[in-house]
Amino acid sequence: MGQSFIMSALAIAASAIIGVVSLGGVRAQQSLEPVSVIVFPGGFNWPIWVAQDKGYFASGGIEVNLTNTPNSVFQLTNLIEGKFDIAMTAIDNVIAYMEGQGEAPTQVKPDLTVFMGGDNGFLSLVTVPEVRSVTDLKGRTVSVDARTTGYAFVLFDLMKRKGLNDADYKVEKAGGVLQRWDALKEKKHDGTLLLTPFDFIAKANGFNVLEYAIDVYGHYQGLVGASRRAWAADNPHKVRAFIKGYASGVDFLLDPKNKAEAIAILRKRLPQMSEQLADQSYSYMAGPKGFTPKAKIDMDGVQKVLELRSVYGEPKKALTDPTKYYDSKYYGAAHRE
Repeated sequence: MGQSFIMSALAIAASAIIGVVSLGGVRAQQSLEPVSVIVFPGGFNWPIWVAQDKGYFASGGIEVNLTNTPNSVFQLTNLIEGKFDIAMTAIDNVIAYMEGQGEAPTQVKPDLTVFMGGDNGFLSLVTVPEVRSVTDLKGRTVSVDARTTGYAFVLFDLMKRKGLNDADYKVEKAGGVLQRWDALKEKKHDGTLLLTPFDFIAKANGFNVLEYAIDVYGHYQGLVGASRRAWAADNPHKVRAFIKGYASGVDFLLDPKNKAEAIAILRKRLPQMSEQLADQSYSYMAGPKGFTPKAKIDMDGVQKVLELRSVYGEPKKALTDPTKYYDSKYYGAAHRE
């Protein structure tokens, strides 16, 4: 009788402990602070997906909610006007709006800051099957997200290096990389810049990858984490938590022992992606030319962005200071914690 009573008491105590732990988990989940992040759709969001799945953001006390943007105008104007907290965007977009060279007007004066790096853009010049060289684009149509922001200047510069000036081809605005690939696939345009893994998809469908921007430039800063300065100043703990979570996601991806799990996370988010394409994407994006370790910003890459914007941006400005758009205190604090 005594033993039965003790066993029952232990069972009740165990249930109570489990209940408390479960309730604690619920409370912990409920206590996560939401952070709205606007991104372009694509595999370059892999570190974010890893950080969400592995709990890296949650361990910092935040819940990252993603919204896909159709183009840079939607992304930047809504970020500037406070409808999103953070954008993973090309640093060129941030610079453009801060320098009064943005594609669209905004209701408030842009006051953005970059707080971490991400990647080199994964940019490739891709053409329809019948266009086998850059010079073959003469008299044809290329597509961009926007003529004055994003990666348009890289496209124009790659063509200029092969002897084609703006009078030699037509330019159409087609939207973000997904929209540009769809347009290229339907042969509405003859060439565009794509981002990995869209280049692998294009090659598998008979399209030509003519050049990779990083091979031409050596350094180029692509995606960065950016926010309004006021929001970052009011929410430094969220900025630090995002940096730490994203950087942990990159660390996970760059560790070869995590390859199988990383690919499973990618294919969960992109179920249409084949195992072979996922494997190709991992080999490149987790390789030497892939995601930047620790999400560190490449200041030489920012300098290259400024050089291109100084040539192609309107109104003309000589942009020379890569530190103007980057606030290092958040990144430094995140990696000291």
